[in-house]
Amino acid sequence: MERWEGKVALVTGASAGIGAQIVKDLVKYGMKVVGVARRLEKIKELEKELKDCKGLLKGIKCDITSENEIKNVFAWIEQNWGEVNVLVNNAAALTLQPLAECDTQAIKAMFDTNVIGLSIFARECINSMKSHSNECHIININSYVGHLIFGVRGMAPYCATKNAVTVLTESLRRELGANNQSIKVTSLSPGLVDTEMTGMVIPNGQPQLKPKDVSETLIYCLSTPPGINITELTVMKIGDVIY
Repeated sequence: MERWEGKVALVTGASAGIGAQIVKDLVKYGMKVVGVARRLEKIKELEKELKDCKGLLKGIKCDITSENEIKNVFAWIEQNWGEVNVLVNNAAALTLQPLAECDTQAIKAMFDTNVIGLSIFARECINSMKSHSNECHIININSYVGHLIFGVRGMAPYCATKNAVTVLTESLRRELGANNQSIKVTSLSPGLVDTEMTGMVIPNGQPQLKPKDVSETLIYCLSTPPGINITELTVMKIGDVIY
């Protein structure tokens, strides 16, 4: 991770759970991290917690479903820190309801956040990365259910969005490779994780990862040699069975 020291990472959904843990670990490794989320006060708390670490954290309030707000984040980075070297697309929305009962706005929120927002961040990040010659890496926090065609009961729209992330991530990797752009692209697909968002989904006693487990797996992906790209990595707690 030494080569990433002083480099810029952008983490979405940074206020809690997996995103907050990733922010903590990247800052401790000496990266300059922009953490974005709707709950800015949560990221400000992280700024205070990490103020004596090797790296830096800048919290920016951003609605992932707003293209203008996303572009404003990149404008701030360009003006203040210059470029993005690592993008972690972590923000996600989840509603647990059968499709026949699911509210239209809930379905829209999942697609706007999990698919469209992710795509806009990736697009803007590539435009930032292309203007510089440094090593770059895009990591999309996907899900094990993003590889299940049959989905999970009560989670049809969410599973559909994560299947879209699987396709988008691999398609992006191929597009960049065809254009001889040395930007790594990784889909990181956890099983059940003990977070605020998934608390409504995980049955009592079900084996589950901790956010730290996912963050350490992400660090592993970032630590690979410059010419090596982990394209897909699924990580689950032993005994995890998602129905």
